[in-house]
Parts: sequence; C-alpha cells; structure tokens
Amino acid sequence: MTAEQDEQEAGPVPVGKLTGPVMREVAKTSAEQVGACIRPLAVRRIDRETGATTVVPIPCGATRASVCGPCADRARRLRMWQAQQGWHLDTEPETPTEEPTVRQRALLGERADLEQDHADALEAGEMARVLDVEAAIEQTDEMLRAEGVRGADSRARGEDKPKRRARSTKRRQDVPDLPRFPVRATTTGRVFEAPNGRTYRPSTFVTLTLPSYGPVRAQDGAPKDPTRYDYRRAARDAIHLGELFDRFVQNLRRAVGWNVQYFAAVEPQRRGAPHLHAAIRGTIPRKLIRQVVAATYHQVWWPNHDQPLYTEDHAPLWDETRGPACYVDPDTGTPLPSWEAALDAVDDDPDAAPAHVIEFGTQVDIQGVLSGTEKSDKAIRYLTKYLTKSLGETAEPETPAAAAHMNRLVEALRWEPCSESCPNWLLHGVTPENPKPGMVPGQCRAKAHKREHLGYGGRRCLVSRKWSGKTLTEHRGERRDHVLKVLGAVGATTEHVTDDGDLARYDWQLIGPRDRDQPDRLQLLLRSIAQRRRWRDQYDQAKTDISSATRDQGEAA
Repeated sequence: MTAEQDEQEAGPVPVGKLTGPVMREVAKTSAEQVGACIRPLAVRRIDRETGATTVVPIPCGATRASVCGPCADRARRLRMWQAQQGWHLDTEPETPTEEPTVRQRALLGERADLEQDHADALEAGEMARVLDVEAAIEQTDEMLRAEGVRGADSRARGEDKPKRRARSTKRRQDVPDLPRFPVRATTTGRVFEAPNGRTYRPSTFVTLTLPSYGPVRAQDGAPKDPTRYDYRRAARDAIHLGELFDRFVQNLRRAVGWNVQYFAAVEPQRRGAPHLHAAIRGTIPRKLIRQVVAATYHQVWWPNHDQPLYTEDHAPLWDETRGPACYVDPDTGTPLPSWEAALDAVDDDPDAAPAHVIEFGTQVDIQGVLSGTEKSDKAIRYLTKYLTKSLGETAEPETPAAAAHMNRLVEALRWEPCSESCPNWLLHGVTPENPKPGMVPGQCRAKAHKREHLGYGGRRCLVSRKWSGKTLTEHRGERRDHVLKVLGAVGATTEHVTDDGDLARYDWQLIGPRDRDQPDRLQLLLRSIAQRRRWRDQYDQAKTDISSATRDQGEAA
C-alpha cells in the first residue's frame, strides 16, 4: 500500500492536531541547553605516526547569539574574566617576552646579512641585485613572522612608508586647556589610607555619550521633529567614535601623569547613537575627567564632502584605456584627482578646515568602584551585557516612529564615506584610496554601513595593552588549563586534548563543505552535544570529588 493510500485509509488529520518536532530543531535546542555549539566545524586530526584520521567537532567560535548562542555566551564570559582580571590590579602587570629560539636567532642573523647586502648593492648601483636581495628579505621576514617574531614586516622599509602629513597641533580656542604632565610608566592608581590604617585602591567606571542631534522622545528615542534632526552629524560621529575615544585616553593620560588602563565596551543608546562604558584602573578626580571630556575633540582632515558633485545614477566611470586605469568624469572623461592629490589640496589650502569635528556630549557618568564588592561585579556584568548582540539588535526599535528613525539613520550612513577607500568618495569627485573597477557609491561593504553596526565599524571591546598583561588568547588558555587541572586531579581525561609535547605529532585540517568526507551536519551536532555533556559531567564530578577530599582532610586534621 502506498503512502497516499495509507493517508486516505487513515482519514484526514484533525484540525489543530500537533505534529511531531523536527529532529534538527530538537538537537539544536538540546545543544543550547547543555552549552554545545549549534553549528560545529568538522576538523580532521591526523596522527603522523600511525596515519589514523579522526573527525573532531569543534566550536564555531561565534560572538553573536544570533549565529550561535552557546559560543557567544562563552565569548562573553571570557570577556568578563578579562575585565575582572585587569580592573583592580595593585601590582604592575607583567608582559614577559619569550627568549628567542635558536631558529629565530639564525633567521635574524640571515636577515642582518641580507640588509647589509641590500645596502652594498644600492651603493654599487646594481639594481638587479637590489631586487633579488629585496625578494630574499621578503621571504626571510615571512619566515620570522611564522616563527612568532613581532615587527618582522618588509613593508616598513623606508621607501614603502606612507607619506606622513604634518597637521597643526595648536589647540582650538573654543575648548578648555588641560594640564600636561610627563606620563609615568605606572599603570596602577593611588592608594588611600583610612584612619584605622586600612588601605583602599579604588577604580573608576565611566560612561561617555555623544552630543545631541535634536530633541528625542524618552519612550522610544525617536526624534520629536525628524526634519530638524541632524542625521549627517549623527552618522559621521558614529563612524569616527573610535578615533575620538583614542584621543580621550591620550588626553587623560597626559592630564593625570600616569599610564591609564581601560576596558571599554561600545553600546547603542535608544536613539541609535553609540556610547561607551569604560572600566578604568585607578581613581581619577571626577572634576578632572569632566574637564578632559570637555577638552577632547577629533578633527577629520578629509576632503570636504558636504555636497556631492555626482549622483547615484550619474557617477564617475572606470576607464581602463588610460594608463594607469582610473575613474573619470562621466561627461568630460577627465580623470578624478587621486586620494593623495585631494589630501595635498587640503594641505596646500591655508584656509582649509577639517571636514568634520567630533566631540563628546555633556552627559558623563562617573562612579568609584572598590575591588571585591557587589558594585564591581555588577559593573562588569553591565559592561559585557550586550556583547552577544550587534549594535542594531540592541537598539531594535519598539515603535513605528523609532523604526522610521532608524531607517533614516541607516540611509544617511549609506552615503557617508566611512574610510579613505570608501566608494562614496566618487560622488564627491575624489578617487578612493586603492581604487579598483566595480566600485559603486552607496554599496560599500564596510561594517559602518550595515544596519547591525549603526555606523560604528570598530571593535566592540576596546582593551588597553597593559590591562591585565595577557592577551585574550592567553586568558582563554588559563581557563582551559584550570579545567584540565580539575579533571586531572581525579584522573579524568578529555578526548582530543593534545599535550604540548605532542604538538608535532598531529596535523589538524578543517574539512570544507566540498570535501568528500564532510560528515552529516546532524550527526556532527549530535556528537557535539554528547561531547559537551560528557565533559560537563566529568567536570562536575571532579569538583565534587575534590570538595569531598578537602572536607575529609579537614575532618582528619
């Protein structure tokens, strides 16, 4: 009997009868419950000694909950750990540098000999030999970088350095002056002593916002009068927020006289404008922070781009008949000035003004925080609360007016130049940096133009170099080592963990979607769930055994 006959024999399905759940959806829900990656990657582990191959599911490592919730939550918790480790340090963080290996020293010696050969060839005018030596230098630098040597970059050679443009460092007359002290190498704040002899080393939590672009409604952030809301300024401020924060940190360090360290997160306000929450190590007078905020600004020295010279339908064209190929006026065929030529024109104009000036708003929140308090833990949770969401997801409009406001902001961002290489420069009669055919104004693929980023194209987490003395990868390794230590204390083992001594024994290869041995996605997800549950059970049992052993030792003593 066919399936159709079976269905006719059974009769029609009653209205409202529930159908069974889909296997893949059940597996996805189960993965989220146990904290397993919902879209694991398949990796091939090859044992060089035996030739055995094992397919291992590994987490995708996504940082957005919309992509993979469990991986995003792990990334957020790692950021919480990083913020906690560096905020209230009472000693200077150490950044140890590894001793150079024999291989690194040998490559460096070879690099030094090549540099001497390059200088000799230049002095003798042997240009063919110069080119050969430069190619050898390039290869040696690549090997040095592969060995983990920082700063090995052939592009830093003198003839390849970009032109440095001198700008006036004279401060504007409409901003307050700041005290300037030599910045000492210390990164920890002041210590205060109470009458009872107890010492305190408080830290600071600061929230910085951008200025107003027009009155908005408190309930949804939509403008009271959209026609008077300055969308152009809002878009440009969002694009250049990262540069403004860098300038704020520089001014703050010079004003206090020590190397201020920070852990900051960028979040959107209800109106769609980004703002910053920053945990700062050490305490700084509130009055001084407000002075620094009021005196901080960033000038964008780009060609003026207030009024476009072309339209989307009548934009410059790519002309390959010229040597070299370039963008030209669609009517006259005249080449557009290059990016460097446009900047030269700005430099040569004595009356030139910056294309945009960005400043912080007057709304500044400053709080003192002590280590080990509930306020400190709450601040860290608040600092990392929305890291699993994009800016656009966090500022999701709740009313039709707010949705229309977001649409207008995104449309304004669509046409603003976001960088030196943005195609939108073509509308203003300037060739973008590093031009190529197919550049279309209004279709730049940079993050700043996408709705989910709301103009801010930088990193969501901004962490200073000496925050904790460790990189995020090193913090991740610490947490991994802690788990393995707990498991090892009771003799538990975890599959697919390679000892440091066996690094040379195994090869790891990512299995692509077109590889013949690509495993079934559902099977891979189920294996990831089983693996996560097994690890969690082992870890929980290990902690229970350690607690029991510690309690027994205490009772025996």
